[in-house]
Amino acid sequence: MREHYFFIMKAYPLPHNSLQRRQPSWLLRGLVTALVTLFSGATFDSHQRRWIFQAVPPTDLSSAQESMGLMDQWVEFDSLETGQPVRLHGLWLSHPRPEAPVLLFLHGANCDVRESAQRMQRLHELGFAVLAIDYRGFGQSTPALPSERMACEDARAAWQWLAQHHPKARRYIYGHSLGGAIAVHLATEVDDAAGLIVDGTFTSIRAVVGTFRWGWLPLSPLITQHFDSAQRVTRVKAPMLVVHGSEDRLIRPELGRQLFECATSPKRFVLVEGGSHHDTHELGHLQYREAVRELFGLTIT
Repeated sequence: MREHYFFIMKAYPLPHNSLQRRQPSWLLRGLVTALVTLFSGATFDSHQRRWIFQAVPPTDLSSAQESMGLMDQWVEFDSLETGQPVRLHGLWLSHPRPEAPVLLFLHGANCDVRESAQRMQRLHELGFAVLAIDYRGFGQSTPALPSERMACEDARAAWQWLAQHHPKARRYIYGHSLGGAIAVHLATEVDDAAGLIVDGTFTSIRAVVGTFRWGWLPLSPLITQHFDSAQRVTRVKAPMLVVHGSEDRLIRPELGRQLFECATSPKRFVLVEGGSHHDTHELGHLQYREAVRELFGLTIT
């Protein structure tokens, strides 16, 4: 079996670029591992979940966190998925205006809330108070092997926390990359979202696989974590902003455009020229401001 593994990896080598290793490789390795272990008795679903989410341990950015005004926040609930109590770690970035809208920030794979601090700060500059959470298995949240269902449950619990603690505020959902798929899922389950923002996200995991050079392989039956945003987004009623970098080599911009075209609610697509998967919040900040003001009717000071 080991020889078969090396044959597959030689025939379909991983990209060598360091940025490419951050996300296409996690999916590639997960699916290749699933293919190889299908006949060895290993649980390929578990392998796939590990490589899709790439959960990371806590990041020590306490000094930077304090300088940015970020405060630790905890969301506790009983999971219907596992029947166990859950404790999610989050970061809260308050806003000086008491009437400021509130935004739930859902990060992507291979990072945690502390690594999302700069992106949170950029959204804060648009006038939002921001709550970012780590899903189970990430950072200081309850240890677990993440799954699509669990991550979406975590997002729903964080949304309920915001509704309880900020009942009069206009509340928005934001998701980057894999977090964009979780954000779309959440937006279909709640009726009190004032708006949805997704950045660098996709239509489905299957579609992402199809963009790889080995995408012709019949791997679809092995995919257990579907994140089928294209199917779900038709049920989103809130206004939706879709942002993508033109030079995104991890999640291709055409996937963001296709997701936008599937949406039926009031919507806007912003293509950040020259933007990669990781810097649209910097390069496209002015485009963000204009889109947020026009689509959501927010006053940005």
